[in-house]
Amino acid sequence: MLQFDTLIIGSGLAGLTLALKLADHQKVGLITKKSLLDGASGWAQGGIAAVLSGEDSLDAHIQDTLTAGAGLCDETATRYVVEHGKAAIDWLIAQGVPFTKDNSNDMGYHLTREGGHSRRRIIHAADATGQAVQETLAARVFQHPNITVLEKYMSVDLITGNKLGRQDNRCYGVYVLNSLSGEVITIAAQNTILATGGTGKVYLYTTNPDTATGDGIAMAWRAGCRVANMEFIQFHPTCLYHPHAKSFLISEAVRGEGGILKLPDGTRFMPWHDERAELAPRDIVARAIDYEMKKRGLDCVYLDISHQSAEFLQEHFPTIYARCLSLGINISKEPIPVVPAAHYTCGGIVADLHARTDVPNLYAVGETAYSGLHGANRLASNSLLECMVFADAAVRDILSKPHEEGLALPAWDESRVTDADEQIVISHNWAELRHFMWDYVGIVRTNKRLQRAQHRIQLLQDEINEYYANFHISSDLLELRNLVLNAELIVRSALSRHESRGLHYSKDYPETITNPHPTILTPSNH
Repeated sequence: MLQFDTLIIGSGLAGLTLALKLADHQKVGLITKKSLLDGASGWAQGGIAAVLSGEDSLDAHIQDTLTAGAGLCDETATRYVVEHGKAAIDWLIAQGVPFTKDNSNDMGYHLTREGGHSRRRIIHAADATGQAVQETLAARVFQHPNITVLEKYMSVDLITGNKLGRQDNRCYGVYVLNSLSGEVITIAAQNTILATGGTGKVYLYTTNPDTATGDGIAMAWRAGCRVANMEFIQFHPTCLYHPHAKSFLISEAVRGEGGILKLPDGTRFMPWHDERAELAPRDIVARAIDYEMKKRGLDCVYLDISHQSAEFLQEHFPTIYARCLSLGINISKEPIPVVPAAHYTCGGIVADLHARTDVPNLYAVGETAYSGLHGANRLASNSLLECMVFADAAVRDILSKPHEEGLALPAWDESRVTDADEQIVISHNWAELRHFMWDYVGIVRTNKRLQRAQHRIQLLQDEINEYYANFHISSDLLELRNLVLNAELIVRSALSRHESRGLHYSKDYPETITNPHPTILTPSNH
């Protein structure tokens, strides 16, 4: 059994920030199911939204967030995050993150603007902000003597008082699968933090990495935590459409710098859908593209930034320029084929302003959590900010608590399982799940489609649970088990919202109600 003061599950921006801020005071374990840099944070292109310029204001950032969130943001949480934004950026700069400089303003850094923002407030490192932040912090994590990094370890389930037959239901640690050896080890911790990211891989098309399988949300639900707003899945309007470009995002900043969306014949269509055209919030742009594709039977639409010079594009979008060029698309001369794709999970595990969940000693930070910041639609570049602000809040809460003695936890019991006779069940079920979620629980929904999805989810769950009970586990099986549970939570949430709002658009309930509430689901063991 391994033992830590705090165990962090996930190595995105939330996980790395937590580890570095705790490690001067505690023995920290950080587990990640692939390598340290494989999470979604490293894929973030645009940047981090924060009030950094004298021409901006906290109230303007708060108002932009509330507007994008379509009446469902928690105003207290929103103000809390925005007010702590500058401190989060200052900390990153102090860590050595190489943000793009601009000496023409009072702060010395270039700020860009994205859809839904009324000001330029996105600090960035060219068009690869996430990668720059992750590489900077990861180097520091590897060097810190108090941080133990365990790569290629996949969480199986949380160990709670309920599972141990105790009166309390606090979290005592986690069972973890070593993906290389197949061995399940026990990790005990006074505090456990879920920083596991979102659930984009439940859909056929996603901008997310393969690691985004909703593991934290599923484990927290099984442990007795409530989840909220799972119907609000953000579809990014512009994912590169190319057979050899899996999950490559074309940043919102391309539209911020003048990119125009066009049909195959060159006709511009966004002004037909919204007066803000290409700079409308993501849900409106994604729905407009979805509408035009379905109406005309198109495989994709086109994003044209070719009116900008090659020099401008190489300076502002070097990653996108190079990636497209490697696929034979010269974005300075021709438009980019794009489709919408599942991008961000706005809901998640219910967590308070200290990042605490319903289970004592269990925290949730970042995309896996529902903090109340994003409401019915996340404002661009608020996600990395949320990771940092709530990581800091969790650290302060953890360090304020008295030390508790750990328990000796039981080992994982494999005495009643055998090796699986065939793995094809897993790959078939995974493919089926992602296809029907895309078809039935995508950008536009109906009750009939949602009920079809619910029926299929139940059949899949029965198969997967039987498989889980009888065979040795694998990381593929664990991810599928978690994804199917996330799918169930998304569909249940969508069926319970009898209106269209933000990212949830229902043909059966096209109107918006006047007094909306978050969708909160409570597990039977809560």
